[in-house]
Amino acid sequence: MTRYPDELERAGLSTRGQSTFIRPIRPDDADSLVAFVGGLSRETLFYRSLGVTVRVRDDLIRRAARVDYLNELALVALLGEDIIGVARYVRVEGHPDRAEVAFTVRDDRQGEGLGRLLLERIAAAARERGIRILEADVLADNVRMIRVFEGAGYRVEAGPPGRVRHFDIAIDPQSLAVARAERREHTAVRRSLRALLEPGSVAVVGANRKPLTIGHEIVANLLRGGFEGPVYPVNPHAGEVAGLRAYGAVRELPEPPDLAVVAVRAESVPEVVRECAELGVQAVVVVSTGFGETGEAGRAAELELARFARVSGMRLVGPNCMGVVNTTPAARLAATFSPALPPPGRVAMSSQSGPLGLTVLDLARRLGLGFSGFVSVGHAVDVSTNDLLQWWDQDPDTSVILLHLEHFGNPRRFARIARRIAAHKPIIAVHPGPADSSDGRSEATVSSLFAQSGVIRTRTLQELFDVGLLLAHQPPPQGNRVAIITNAGGPAALTAGACVANGLRIAALADLSPTATAQDYRQALDTLLADDGVDAAVVLFMPPLADAADEVASAILDASAAHPAKPVVASFLSRAGVTELLRRDDHVVPTFAFPESAAAALGHAAAYQAWRSRPSGVAPALPGLDPDRARALVAAHGSGPLPDAAAADLLDAYGIALQTGAPAPPGTDAFLGVTTDPVFGPVITFGLTGEYADLMGDIAYRITPLSDRDAHEMVRSLRAAPLLSGVDLAAVEETLLRISAMVEDLPEIAEMDLRPVRLLPPGKGVAISGARIRLAGSDYAAETSRWR
Repeated sequence: MTRYPDELERAGLSTRGQSTFIRPIRPDDADSLVAFVGGLSRETLFYRSLGVTVRVRDDLIRRAARVDYLNELALVALLGEDIIGVARYVRVEGHPDRAEVAFTVRDDRQGEGLGRLLLERIAAAARERGIRILEADVLADNVRMIRVFEGAGYRVEAGPPGRVRHFDIAIDPQSLAVARAERREHTAVRRSLRALLEPGSVAVVGANRKPLTIGHEIVANLLRGGFEGPVYPVNPHAGEVAGLRAYGAVRELPEPPDLAVVAVRAESVPEVVRECAELGVQAVVVVSTGFGETGEAGRAAELELARFARVSGMRLVGPNCMGVVNTTPAARLAATFSPALPPPGRVAMSSQSGPLGLTVLDLARRLGLGFSGFVSVGHAVDVSTNDLLQWWDQDPDTSVILLHLEHFGNPRRFARIARRIAAHKPIIAVHPGPADSSDGRSEATVSSLFAQSGVIRTRTLQELFDVGLLLAHQPPPQGNRVAIITNAGGPAALTAGACVANGLRIAALADLSPTATAQDYRQALDTLLADDGVDAAVVLFMPPLADAADEVASAILDASAAHPAKPVVASFLSRAGVTELLRRDDHVVPTFAFPESAAAALGHAAAYQAWRSRPSGVAPALPGLDPDRARALVAAHGSGPLPDAAAADLLDAYGIALQTGAPAPPGTDAFLGVTTDPVFGPVITFGLTGEYADLMGDIAYRITPLSDRDAHEMVRSLRAAPLLSGVDLAAVEETLLRISAMVEDLPEIAEMDLRPVRLLPPGKGVAISGARIRLAGSDYAAETSRWR
């Protein structure tokens, strides 16, 4: 390590005129760096890590405080003793004149010019160390960072458009940076789904000459939807279908189509899929029924179908699905038998139910809600919602994702993907919750798990569409303060009550009276949206002045467009969806038949934005973990309950000691555990024993992996938390984090129950007297979950 370069210590000014001190990082900044990263919002972490971070490890953060000041240099911007910004370069191995650079600014200091100031300082230091080109990868929607690079005064070459944009920044005025010709390829999942969602050609096996049959309507929709590639009907008994030449078998096709849609009897599907594989088809959609829904034999048949497709290099959707829709300019694919096709838009949806999918597409058409894509995954033996989430995460034409959730092949994977995507793109799911509480999952449990993941959970299809309608056309509110503008007092009172019931606060209520004019609406809405104490507005327009609807609608659009950062929703003449009255080019103010629906949608959107803005915390480094020893213990035992001695050894491998024999000291008794949720995977539980949990259901639930903030909030989320004022809460949190690490390393753990857990006074830790651990078996479904 070279000497500390004190010549780089210099003061600076933000654009708001506030002074900051910028200097090279030092090893003793480790604690401050951990605090800085732990305080960043999920959204900022998402942009900083290019969307790959679920949790940030404490030990890696601390390691980043040690640099050699030559090949790696970090500068920190300080406000008092706190780090508010970091810039870092790392010299590219084999290219001494190049370095990769990255910047992070604390959320409450963004937009103050610190990024540009740090770029200026790090560029100057890099030039002095022989570096001429700084390289940076930036997510395409990270507008602030892109503006920093493009407006910094350096010569910048940007790579081709995509989800991740690459910049070469020539920091030597005499050098011309040459952008790389190609950037990294798409992820493996996205590559594998391209033939499914953006095919160049499609075959329909089981195409039928008779209209209103499934095989015929798929062909007709492909043509009606504007698919630009060749469509090949396959029917051994027809010369043509829907005006297209038909072929007797897949092997007779003139070329291997990218996608084959299969609509034949269940017993014929395996042979058709085999022919597709032999011809070189890359993706198959099986709409045929008669598989898993018929019983164990059908389930075995569909799993074998999936196994064959995978080893043949194909992706498979279904069986028992209704097809695939993609309205983006790259595709215009309507490979479905649905009689209703949605208009193009920015909403994508995955549905696990075929009949529900038909309803969804019809409702979307009636509401005017545009879709970028829709996939009915059916039994999801291969392509699942998890895969589609990763596709839509990178799709620039998709800004909102809707999900119909029942089950997942790999719920652990869903929880991680959802948390990552939700940091920058809303995910809205309809999930009615448990039908009963026999599995221990209450309504509160399900809601808390969705809230932790950042997924907006709705209970009905109408609610799903209400929230989707709002977020497809308006930004989420930055707070929960709502203004109501109305020409009718009764609906305004209902709206106010609904807002409060959905976690919103009434910041203002403007009752304009039934005689209000368009100018009255424009002036009131302009005034309220300009108020820093208002985050969103609900506008009510009711008869009797329906003849002024055009003028009032125009006034609402004018005011909304003038304040694009604040959402505006309406209940306008009892209409629902996207009405032409409240649409001007791409600017839409969504309207709801009833104002209570508007309030509920705003409440969901405000809660989502609050989640996205909260610091995510870090996963601290824990001493005394021995995952290799733990894996050996698990491998030595099959599925089922672990013997007591083996359970104790497994816990000991993660620094959790069992106290057997001697009585535990006096204290409060609790329990810690692990359950498996069908949607989210491993869930950690914590509660006090006795009536608090048994009668009141006072149990905290969190998805793994836990951050330090998750553990902290989990302990304090109990209604009985005031009773814990005299116990060692730090020890409880550490034990929760150790359990989380264990579950992350050992997916074989299906259930864990530690009780009693005696909570001791501060500094005394916890005393665990009993442990039950059950390991899951490895059947074919679990083995193939990596595909989902």
